[in-house]
Amino acid sequence: MSGRASRSLLLAVTLWGCSQPGLDDAGIAAVGSASLAAVVTPQPRAHAHNDYAHPRPLLDALEHGFCSVEADVYLEGGALLVAHLPFQTTPARTLRGLYLEPLRRRVAAAGGRVYPGQGFTLLVDVKSDAEATYAALRAQLADYADLLTEFRAEGVEERAVTVLVSGNRARAALAAESPRWAALDGRLPDLEGDAPSALIPLVSARWSAEFAWDGAGSMPEGERARLHELVRRAHAQGRRLRFWGTPEAPALWSELRAAGVDLIGTDELERLRAHLEGE
Repeated sequence: MSGRASRSLLLAVTLWGCSQPGLDDAGIAAVGSASLAAVVTPQPRAHAHNDYAHPRPLLDALEHGFCSVEADVYLEGGALLVAHLPFQTTPARTLRGLYLEPLRRRVAAAGGRVYPGQGFTLLVDVKSDAEATYAALRAQLADYADLLTEFRAEGVEERAVTVLVSGNRARAALAAESPRWAALDGRLPDLEGDAPSALIPLVSARWSAEFAWDGAGSMPEGERARLHELVRRAHAQGRRLRFWGTPEAPALWSELRAAGVDLIGTDELERLRAHLEGE
């Protein structure tokens, strides 16, 4: 059976489960998670930008084998609410409900990992006050310590899910903590500094701020050389590299992959998955 056929069969089973009386969301996730992990080919470079905007946050990304998802978060009334803009928040869409609990169920059903033999990244893009939001996030992540990569002064213990804090980042608070259940999404100037990779394991930059090429025609040689050099420097420091705001262009995805860029972001899950599988 092809990968696409397997995913379609699983989706049919999941939809069947949704129609069965007495089977709640947790039960449906538990039934489907192990099967999903078995039939989907993981795509370690695939990153679901604004993942929460899809019809089924997290689940659509998992169905396509994505190993990284991004959620924008606002702290409101003590709750971590997931939305792109503040007026779009609703108490029904929380970080815990959309991501942390489903990930816990998935890992429990799939034998201790989101995908066998693969790590998984949850990028939390903080949109509200950095310190207050991180304090709430830290308290919430502690409830999932068995699931999350643990960062200590003496080293890192990788677990099923690695949480990275982006956007408004409480850098000093994270740097002072040991243990902690999250690390920082850095910026290109961090490649010039000496922060440990355990604090900044990922460096991200806006594509248009660094490159003019939009995926049409051939990539200019000078820009290609700069891209490869940024990847080399990040990897030499034990960091991953990501760009946001990249055009949804297969030629650009190919250049990112060829250069060794670690996370390739998209809002078009099926197109990127098909492209990466085809290459």
